[in-house]
Amino acid sequence: MKNKLILYISMSLDGYLATKDDDLSWLSMVEQEGEDYGYTEFTSKVGSYLIGRKTYEVVLKLTGGDFPQAQQFDCYVITRENRVDENGIRFYNGKLEELIDRLKKENKGHIYCDGGGQLVRALLEKDLIDEYIISVIPILLGEGKRLFPGNSGQIPLTLISSKQFESGLTQLRYERK
Repeated sequence: MKNKLILYISMSLDGYLATKDDDLSWLSMVEQEGEDYGYTEFTSKVGSYLIGRKTYEVVLKLTGGDFPQAQQFDCYVITRENRVDENGIRFYNGKLEELIDRLKKENKGHIYCDGGGQLVRALLEKDLIDEYIISVIPILLGEGKRLFPGNSGQIPLTLISSKQFESGLTQLRYERK
């Protein structure tokens, strides 16, 4: 298996991953008992997890200081600051392409990127994302934090699959051409 950097994320129909004040409660509108939208299968092939610092801090607030991904994956918080690693989290402020290259060579599994927008933009600018799994939630937020902010240039993609769920969620899966 060739390891890939995979963006696995949800967004509103109008392209937002959070409201302006980082509210994510709208994501719960598609929660259904017994339905994980392929998450368990996806994460069974993942070895490393990337998240931006701001998104990491939002998750910590939502979970009361717990970061569940640290129990499952090698976790990297991408930051501009020098920070000491803590609670199974590695804070990384080096070159993204060097980290991605190293993680792929370690061959522990795919690299799961969970946002936020600034990290996604940085990865897009360097054309480092191999695959996109985007769950579109059936809601228009009108404004908020965009999944694909800024000018990353054109990146041609090939549709691998699309799947509709009873909740109205549509999951799109693309890979780089």
